[in-house]
Formats: sequence, structure tokens, C-alpha cells
Amino acid sequence: MRRYLPFIIFILTAFTASAQQYVLSGHITGQKNEMVPFASVYIRNTSYVTTANEEGRYQLKLSPGTYNVIYRATGYAEQVEKITIADQPVPHDMQLTNEAFKFSQVSDKWKQNLDPGDTIMSRVIAKRQQHLNEVKSYSCAVYVKGVQKLLSSPKALTSKAVIQALDLDSNGRGILYQTEILASLNFANPNKMREVTIASKQSGINTAFDYSKASDLQVNFYNDVFKINGLSTRAYLSPIGTNAAKYYNYKLAGSTIQNGLTVDKIEVIPKRENGQYFQGNMYIVEGDWRIYSVDLMLTNKRASLNLVDTLKISQQYIPITDSVWMPAAVQVNFRGTVLGFKFGGYYQGIYNNYKLNPTFPKGYFNGEVLKIDTAANLKTPGYWNATRPLPLTKQETRNYQKKDSIAAYKKTDAYLDSLQHTKNNINYFTYTIFGYSASNRSERDSLYIFPFLQTFYYNTVEGFGINAKVRYSHKIDDLHSYSVTPAVRYGFGNKLFSANVHAEYLNDPFHNQKFFVDFGSDVLDLNNVGTRSLYFNTLSTILYENNYVKYYRSQYGGFGFQRELRNGILWSAALQYASRTQMYNNAFGHLVNVKNKEFTSNNPLAPAGTPPEDRSFLFPQNQALTFNTSVAFTFDQQYITRPTGKFNIPSRYPTLTVNYRKGIKSAFGSDVDYDFASVDIAQSNIRVGLSGFSSFKLTGGDFFRNNNLYYMDYYHYLGNQGTTFDPTYIGSFHFLPFYTYSTNGAFFEAHYQHNFAGSLLNKIPLIRKLKLEEIIGANYLTTKGNPNYKEFYVGVQRLIFRVDYGISYAGNKKYIQGFRIFYGLR
Repeated sequence: MRRYLPFIIFILTAFTASAQQYVLSGHITGQKNEMVPFASVYIRNTSYVTTANEEGRYQLKLSPGTYNVIYRATGYAEQVEKITIADQPVPHDMQLTNEAFKFSQVSDKWKQNLDPGDTIMSRVIAKRQQHLNEVKSYSCAVYVKGVQKLLSSPKALTSKAVIQALDLDSNGRGILYQTEILASLNFANPNKMREVTIASKQSGINTAFDYSKASDLQVNFYNDVFKINGLSTRAYLSPIGTNAAKYYNYKLAGSTIQNGLTVDKIEVIPKRENGQYFQGNMYIVEGDWRIYSVDLMLTNKRASLNLVDTLKISQQYIPITDSVWMPAAVQVNFRGTVLGFKFGGYYQGIYNNYKLNPTFPKGYFNGEVLKIDTAANLKTPGYWNATRPLPLTKQETRNYQKKDSIAAYKKTDAYLDSLQHTKNNINYFTYTIFGYSASNRSERDSLYIFPFLQTFYYNTVEGFGINAKVRYSHKIDDLHSYSVTPAVRYGFGNKLFSANVHAEYLNDPFHNQKFFVDFGSDVLDLNNVGTRSLYFNTLSTILYENNYVKYYRSQYGGFGFQRELRNGILWSAALQYASRTQMYNNAFGHLVNVKNKEFTSNNPLAPAGTPPEDRSFLFPQNQALTFNTSVAFTFDQQYITRPTGKFNIPSRYPTLTVNYRKGIKSAFGSDVDYDFASVDIAQSNIRVGLSGFSSFKLTGGDFFRNNNLYYMDYYHYLGNQGTTFDPTYIGSFHFLPFYTYSTNGAFFEAHYQHNFAGSLLNKIPLIRKLKLEEIIGANYLTTKGNPNYKEFYVGVQRLIFRVDYGISYAGNKKYIQGFRIFYGLR
């Protein structure tokens, strides 16, 4: 806690009034007395900033003295007021005049240029990199506020229960969600960020998207492209990006003088009807060729946004020094419609007390991008009233008061008893698909019963069977918990009973540490990376006579351990002893008699045409003592530290995993004797400009000693022989048979996928003609003695290019060659 004390002091001095400070407050309106929401208010020659609230009301806490207070809002002229603070609060309403942009200031500058806006923006683009890097590091205090509202509701869908649940008025309107964050933000080039959340408050139900940390609201148009969290997986092109002139037209709407500076208003017009482009206005400081303010918009029709129909970004920059400007305020306003429900809202960020180029301790940016203080969610209403930099509206105040009282009621014994009874009621339909969960009042004890669809099954080895499984979890405290998952399985066809237990104990969430134990007996898949679930194998067996999955019997016991050795390095190890027995088909029932189709042997290596009742030899009963360990290296691992633990977030760099497995000979009668090692490197969602994002996985390995091992010890590919397939999963083959290419020698497999941005689909005539969300794919296997495998996919709404390749160097088999085209829903 001591190392965060300077930041706590910093944030409190940035926003908290002392005994010698007094409030300057008022109402900001326009020429027609209309309220001006979100106007910026700041003290000249400082970075002490606030904004008006949604109703145009503002407040600043100032020590006695005389100040030049600047009022700014898009569409209005900047105004400076000299205000003296004595020994009492000062009310000061402000009426802004409409901004008058004229062409007189630019008429003689670019006579030879028919589009002065193009020339202005080309100069801004030329200086983009300079402005992007002019501040090597900074720290500031940040206040983020978000409000989501229901603006109107269809009467047919708005029952009393809905109105009560969402706390709506008689017209179906109300605040659904409200949040505030108070934090210190620390930045150093290139793209190093560390944030400490001092206070956080939420109320209501988040129905759209959320900015859970202040850095999520960073909007920097000096970057070529940037992503808007929660609204799209794609990036959007800045109007001043390096190649922005290829995608935007610029029109000079006029110029004005602001505080001695010439500011040009540039209309930003996308050249293409659809794509990842903004539209609206940018305001540019002449001479410096930097951003003065921004008023840009995205629409769902043009940019394919998630959840919302329109998104508007407004941003104000202020001079911190003569040569450095920084964002003072940003507003993200949104609107949308779902099933006739119209909603809207905003997020706004206020940046205060910039410290340029501070000296950070060595190793300060260690991957921790956010730390949430242990008392962040415990701040009182009095604390927030004293620290928030802008006043709440009356509606927001009422919303907090009402929902705080509701939250208090929800902690009473009467409510908790009622909630527990309601929550633990079983819904048999949802249980069938999703399972059933129950917990006690404190939620320290919970029980989960696995779904009915995973409980009853049919296969040709066991016939009809029951696989009953439950999980009991107990939370000891915020840092310690355990779970126990017992399971029983019985096959009516072969009259075989199995029972096993898996248990985990988590005791250090700051290092992702856990212990686990497994013991008992079970019927397992010979392909240990997984083929089909019990449910899908049941359907394919009884409806299509495709008994894809091949089983064996295992009686086992083992234990393991996992811990993050340091940030980005995760180590795990396990030791297991098993007695393994070959199994055979015993049941051949099916609902549909498929022509020219019959079940296959439970021996996956039996030749084609072998009858299903085949009992050919695959492996003898054997005992195996096996040691497994792996180390995963995630480069530049970033994480969030909460009071309850450390939570890693996806890295911008690949993860390298080194695996080792050893079959230990003779110990406890163990028959296996081999050493296996593999290495894989993988990364998902690599942003590739505007074209979309790529993912890849490479895996290679070898049994560098294989004196004695059995089929289930082989390296198995993750394949699929059915039509149900997720093409977005990297690391699996679609048409590769489950067992044919498993190997006890060297192997290599590679997977690559690129998801193109939606705007590129318009360039492909085939895709434009397709109406359904289908996938077209092709693959083939070679017959050159080694299994090679490739696939290609195309998807409507999202163009997917994918290649998968696998090769093994063991054996000299002949492989079937084919070319297929398949269709399926994504």
C-alpha cells in the first residue's frame, strides 16, 4: 500500500476541496437560453479542468484569488471571464454565443487550391507523428462518468414487472445504469500505461457497453487507427492517419479567431459509403497544425457497430505549455434501438492536473495496467459529493438515492431468504441444456448439476448410459476456495460402472496458483485432445450410424500443481498413474437405418470394412506412470490487480508454451517408457491495419525416446468428421479424421486465420450474391506418405481466410485424397 500512497495523495489533491477553497458554479446556456451540455471549463495557464453536466451546470473548487476562466463548447465561441474568489462561493452563469466561421481569414492563403481543407489536413497529417510523440510521459487525475438511459419503451412490451425491474417512469423512461470512476493515470511512450482506481461507484444494470477503467476512454486521433472498446472488433481509421487522404475528403467550412489563435473548421467526409470511417468536423489550430477539438460520429449503417445505432465523439484539447496540448475532456454519446426499446447515454472523461515528463521509478511499468484500491467500492455519498468535479443532475441524484436504498434492502435477511428461494428454483428446460445451479445466502457454497444433455448418452461400446456429474464449490475467503466434482457413469450395454472425483484448491489468486487431484475410474476417448461430446456422439450414432468416438477404460489416480512463477510465466505439473484396458463394441442399435452405412470397429486402426463387432488387438492391458509439465511464456503480459486477485488480459504478443511428458518405466509396475516434448506458439486477434485481424498457432514436437508406449499416449490431432464446426477456433482441423493421423514420431502443424473487415466484402462478387450467413470451404489430403492438411473458408458478413496444415513423419500409410465444399451456419 505504501508505494501507492503518492498516487492517492495526488488524486485527492486533484479533485478534493480543502477548507480554503470555494465553489465557482453556474449554468451554461446558448444565445437562445438553451442549455449547453458537457461544455469545458478550465483555468487559463493550468490543466485544472471540469465540464458541465448534461443540463449545462458546472462547478469548480478554487482557492481565493483572481482567475481567467475559459468556457468552451463545440459550435460556440470560446469565452474568457475574469473571476475573483474571495471568502465565499461564487455563482456565475455563462451565456455562450454561436461560433461564426468565416472564409475571410483563408481567402488569400490557398488561391490555387480548390479545396483548402485538403491542404490544411495534409499539414496536420505531416505533423501527426510529432504531436503524437511530443510528450514522452505524463501523469494526470481522471474522472470518468457514464450514464445509460432508456428513452422510450413500446407499450406492448412494457409490463408492470418490466417497469419495476428497470425502475422506469410511467412513460417507460429511466436511468438503467450509472457509473463513476476516480483514478490516477500514468503514461510513457511507447504505449505504456498504469492506472490506479481510487474510487468506483456503479448502480443499475449495464445493458450496453462499459468503460471499466479510465484508460478505456482514451481517444487519440493522432494514432493511425484505434479500436473503440465494446462496439466493434474492428479498428477505425483516424481522419488524420498516415493514409487518411485515401479514404476521406476534407472541406473547409470556415475559420475563426479563438484566444488569439486561428482555428479552422474542417468537414470530414468519407469517400466510401460503408467502412470504418468517421464523419463530422475537426477543428485545427493553424500554424501548429494540431487538433483544437473534435466532433465526429460513427453510424451503424456505415460502420457496422455493435449494440448502438449512432456514436458521437467530442473532444477538447487545451495548452499545457506553449508547445504541448493535451486532451482536457472527452464525451462519447450513443443511441440505439432494440426490439422497439430506444436507449441512449454517454461516457465522459475529465483530465486534470497534468504532470509532463515525470520521473517514474525503474521497472514501474511492469505489466500492471490497473490496480483497484481495496476501498474503491466503499466510498460514501459524502466522499463523492466532495470529490466529483461536476454536479449530478436531479435525475441522477434521485437514481443514486433510490438504488442505494434498494441495494441496502437487498442485504437484509428477509430479501436474501426470498432471493435464495427464488434463485434456487429449478427450471427443467434450462437444466436440460445449461444445467442447474444453487447456492446459499452468502454464496460461499454453491452446487452445479451438469446438464441433462450431458447425463444420458448412447454409444456402441456402452449402449445407453448415465454419466451423472455435480460440482460443489466452497469459498473460504476472498483468496481461498475449493471445488469437488464427483461423477458416476454406468453403461447398460456392457454393465460397467465407473466413478471418479476431480478436486481443486485455489489458494493464491495473485499468482494463479492451484492444486488439483484426480482419482477413480472412467471411460475415456482414445484421442486425448477431444473429439465429440457425449451428446453429439449420441446423435450421430443413433441417427446416422456414425460411431465416431472410440473408447477405452482407465482406472487412475493423480495430482498436480499450477503457479505463475512471475508475471507472464505460468508453470504446471502433474503426476498420474493409470491402469488401461481396451474396450469393444457391445451395442448396435439405431433409430434410422442409413443406406450403405454401418457401424465401425472400436479399434480406430482396424482396416475399412472391418465389422463393428470386431475384437482385434489395439493394445494390451497396461499400467502407466506419467509425468507432465509445461511452461507458458506470455510476452509483455498485462494484468489488472483487484483486491481478490490478479487477472491477466490478452497480450499483444504471442504465447510460447513448452511441454514435456515422460512415461516412467517399472515404477509401481508401470509399462510405459518414453519421452515426449513439444513447443507451440500462438496468438489471437492480431490487428492488421483496417483489413481485420489475424490469428495463428504453430506446434511441433517429437517422441525423442519411444521404447514403449500405447495408442492413447500418441500425439493426437484435434480433428472433426461431422458438419458441426466452429471455423473461428484456431488449432483444429475440420475434415481430418479423429484417429487416422495420430503419431508416435515427429510432427508439425500450423494454423492461420485472417478475419477481414466487413467493408472488404463488397469487393467480392460471390459474397455480395450470397444471402445466408454461410461458410464455403475446401480441403484436401495428400497421398505422399505423410498426412498434409489444408482448409479455406469464406464467410458472409465477415470474410474469413483460413489455412491449416499438418504433417507427421512416422509410418508410411496411404491417405485418402479428396476435395469437398461444405455449407454451414457460423
